[in-house]
Amino acid sequence: QVQLVESGGGLVQAGGSLRLSCAAAGRTFSTYVMGWFRQAPGKEREFVAAIGWSGGSTSYVDSVKGRFTISRDNAKKMVYLQMSSLKPEDTAVYYCNADLKRGASGWYQGDYWGQGTQVTVSS
Repeated sequence: QVQLVESGGGLVQAGGSLRLSCAAAGRTFSTYVMGWFRQAPGKEREFVAAIGWSGGSTSYVDSVKGRFTISRDNAKKMVYLQMSSLKPEDTAVYYCNADLKRGASGWYQGDYWGQGTQVTVSS
């Protein structure tokens, strides 16, 4: 089990950058696949990125490839999402997620969520 708290969201102009942070508290944090999801107004929750136990394997939704980078620091129990070249369509509430599972159609959400942090990209 793990508790998650996101931070780092805010308002940024198109083309700018933000780094989201997720602070985790849990004995077995380093055994979890970690990830980020987002939900835009009127839209369903969307997978954004995932990172394996040691940080050596990462996955991204096609729309953010080349712009977003997920990373983790197991010693600090932190997960990060570095976002660059931001677009208005990136506007959403971003959620940290723990214990993601590989499903037939891609990555499926884990059971543990943070409270979310708002990212707004203006044009």
